[in-house]
Amino acid sequence: MTRSELIDAFARRADINRQKAQVVVETFFTALAKCLAEGQRVELRHFGNFSVRTYGSYVGRNPKSGDKVFVGNKRLPHFKPSLELRQRLNPARKEG
Repeated sequence: MTRSELIDAFARRADINRQKAQVVVETFFTALAKCLAEGQRVELRHFGNFSVRTYGSYVGRNPKSGDKVFVGNKRLPHFKPSLELRQRLNPARKEG
Protein backbone atom coordinates (compact mmCIF):
# COMPACT_ATOMS: atom_id res chain seq x y z
CA MET A 1 0.00 0.00 0.00
CA THR A 2 1.38 3.38 -0.98
CA ARG A 3 0.94 6.61 0.96
CA SER A 4 -1.67 7.74 -1.57
CA GLU A 5 -3.61 4.49 -1.18
CA LEU A 6 -3.43 4.89 2.60
CA ILE A 7 -4.86 8.41 2.33
CA ASP A 8 -7.69 7.16 0.11
CA ALA A 9 -8.47 4.28 2.48
CA PHE A 10 -8.46 6.61 5.48
CA ALA A 11 -10.76 9.07 3.71
CA ARG A 12 -13.24 6.32 2.86
CA ARG A 13 -13.15 4.73 6.33
CA ALA A 14 -13.44 8.03 8.23
CA ASP A 15 -15.95 9.42 5.69
CA ILE A 16 -13.95 12.63 5.19
CA ASN A 17 -12.61 14.29 2.07
CA ARG A 18 -9.20 13.35 0.70
CA GLN A 19 -7.56 16.65 1.68
CA LYS A 20 -8.44 16.19 5.35
CA ALA A 21 -7.29 12.57 5.24
CA GLN A 22 -4.01 13.69 3.70
CA VAL A 23 -3.45 16.18 6.53
CA VAL A 24 -4.05 13.45 9.12
CA VAL A 25 -1.73 10.93 7.45
CA GLU A 26 1.02 13.49 6.83
CA THR A 27 0.75 14.73 10.42
CA PHE A 28 1.07 11.17 11.73
CA PHE A 29 4.17 10.40 9.67
CA THR A 30 5.77 13.75 10.48
CA ALA A 31 5.22 13.23 14.22
CA LEU A 32 6.54 9.65 14.02
CA ALA A 33 9.69 10.74 12.16
CA LYS A 34 10.26 13.66 14.56
CA CYS A 35 10.04 11.41 17.62
CA LEU A 36 12.44 8.88 16.11
CA ALA A 37 14.88 11.65 15.10
CA GLU A 38 14.87 12.79 18.74
CA GLY A 39 15.67 9.24 19.85
CA GLN A 40 12.24 8.61 21.36
CA ARG A 41 10.34 5.33 21.18
CA VAL A 42 6.86 5.27 19.60
CA GLU A 43 4.44 2.63 20.87
CA LEU A 44 1.24 1.90 18.95
CA ARG A 45 -0.84 -0.52 21.04
CA HIS A 46 -1.91 -3.69 19.21
CA PHE A 47 0.37 -2.77 16.27
CA GLY A 48 4.00 -2.48 17.40
CA ASN A 49 6.86 -0.30 18.57
CA PHE A 50 9.16 1.96 16.59
CA SER A 51 12.56 2.71 18.06
CA VAL A 52 16.02 3.83 17.00
CA ARG A 53 18.99 1.51 17.15
CA THR A 54 22.55 2.80 17.14
CA TYR A 55 25.20 0.84 15.32
CA GLY A 56 28.91 1.31 15.85
CA SER A 57 31.47 2.09 13.20
CA TYR A 58 33.25 -0.65 11.29
CA VAL A 59 35.56 -1.20 8.35
CA GLY A 60 33.60 -2.40 5.35
CA ARG A 61 34.54 -3.29 1.81
CA ASN A 62 33.59 -1.59 -1.41
CA PRO A 63 32.06 -4.45 -3.45
CA LYS A 64 33.05 -2.88 -6.75
CA SER A 65 36.72 -2.16 -6.08
CA GLY A 66 37.40 -4.35 -3.05
CA ASP A 67 38.94 -1.40 -1.18
CA LYS A 68 38.44 -1.09 2.58
CA VAL A 69 36.02 1.67 3.55
CA PHE A 70 35.40 3.15 6.98
CA VAL A 71 31.70 3.22 7.86
CA GLY A 72 30.88 5.59 10.71
CA ASN A 73 28.33 5.25 13.49
CA LYS A 74 24.74 5.27 12.36
CA ARG A 75 21.25 5.27 13.78
CA LEU A 76 18.53 3.31 12.04
CA PRO A 77 14.81 2.92 12.71
CA HIS A 78 13.64 -0.42 14.06
CA PHE A 79 10.11 -1.85 14.18
CA LYS A 80 8.99 -4.60 16.51
CA PRO A 81 5.48 -5.89 15.79
CA SER A 82 3.08 -6.50 18.67
CA LEU A 83 2.00 -9.99 19.67
CA GLU A 84 -1.48 -9.25 18.31
CA LEU A 85 -0.10 -8.25 14.90
CA ARG A 86 2.12 -11.35 14.75
CA GLN A 87 -0.89 -13.53 15.57
CA ARG A 88 -2.97 -11.85 12.86
CA LEU A 89 -0.23 -12.58 10.34
CA ASN A 90 0.24 -16.17 11.55
CA PRO A 91 -3.19 -17.26 12.88
CA ALA A 92 -2.30 -20.94 13.38
CA ARG A 93 0.71 -20.20 15.59
CA LYS A 94 0.41 -19.67 19.33
CA GLU A 95 3.04 -17.24 20.63
CA GLY A 96 3.61 -16.04 24.10
